[in-house]
Formats: sequence, structure tokens, C-alpha cells
Amino acid sequence: MKVGILALQGAFIEHAKMVRRLGAEAVEVRLPAHLDGLDALILPGGESTTIGKLAVSYGLIEPLREFAKSKPTWGTCAGMIFLAKDIGIDRQPILGVMDITVNRNAFGRQIDSFEADLPIRGIEGGDVHAVFIRAPIATAVGDGVEVLGALADDRIIAARQGHLLATAFHPELTDDARVHELFLRLVRERP
Repeated sequence: MKVGILALQGAFIEHAKMVRRLGAEAVEVRLPAHLDGLDALILPGGESTTIGKLAVSYGLIEPLREFAKSKPTWGTCAGMIFLAKDIGIDRQPILGVMDITVNRNAFGRQIDSFEADLPIRGIEGGDVHAVFIRAPIATAVGDGVEVLGALADDRIIAARQGHLLATAFHPELTDDARVHELFLRLVRERP
């Protein structure tokens, strides 16, 4: 299995380490040609505005959009923003392929970052330790989007729409590989 990780900015190295730990090949994606032959793609956390601007500069927006329409793609934190159809502003480049509305920096500034243990649907073995760094939340989901996780106040922090997965937190910053395992399971289940 060959999993690409968008490597323009953010926590792509940590995702690559986790993918390799689980026995899959990790490929850093910086140019459209790097998408060739990939089975799946991870859009890492980082700074969503920067990732969007760099993706435009490298001619990646349309190739990434086309890839995500047909192949398993997972966005974590900034990647969740990048996947969403609606982020409340028009001036930031996004892929707009997942039917979710996302509120950027939903918890406030960097100092308001936090960690929590949360149940995630599809993951066995207890709660997932979730690291939220200037994290977004999904404020609405469309038809066909399954909510996989939410905070106690019902703010959505994980969702799936077919072959698309989005998490507001950073599972790559922990030693727990179960969210990555969930994604790789989605990849293996694709026809």
C-alpha cells in the first residue's frame, strides 16, 4: 500500500513515520506528479492558509481535488479544513470535496490548545488520546457524512464521508496508531 502525505507544511513527517510503522509505504507529496500510483493521501495538520497558498503555487489544488474525489483521503486539523466544502470564508484555497462546514481555530489561540481522551466510532480498545492545536470543528455535516466523534458538547471532531476521513485533532502526535489503522482499513476496503 502506497500512502501519500502532503508535504508542503505541517506535521507530515510524523504521519509518514506512523504509516511506515504500520507497514505501508509513505510518499511525500509536493508536486502533482507525486500523486501518481498512490492508493491514498493524508492532508496533515499545520497552517491551513499556508498549505492552501503553497498548493496553489505548486499547481496542486486541482490534482489534489481530483485525487480526493476518487481515492481515500484523510485530513487532520488543517487537513480537515482543506477537505471541507465550507469554511466560512472565500479567500482561502480549499479542496471543497467533503460535505462538512468547518469553523477554523474553533477553540481560540495557541494557548487554548488542549488534549482529551475521546471515543471514536470504528476504533476499539478504549478512548483515543486526541491532541487539539488551534483546532477546527465541524459545525454541520451533509447527507452521507457519518459523525465518528464529538466532544461532550456535541462539537464534531471526527467524520467520514465514504472514502473521506476528517479529524480535528492530531493522532500523529501520539504513540497510538489506531486512527491511522482506521484510515488504512478504509484504503484496503476500497474496491
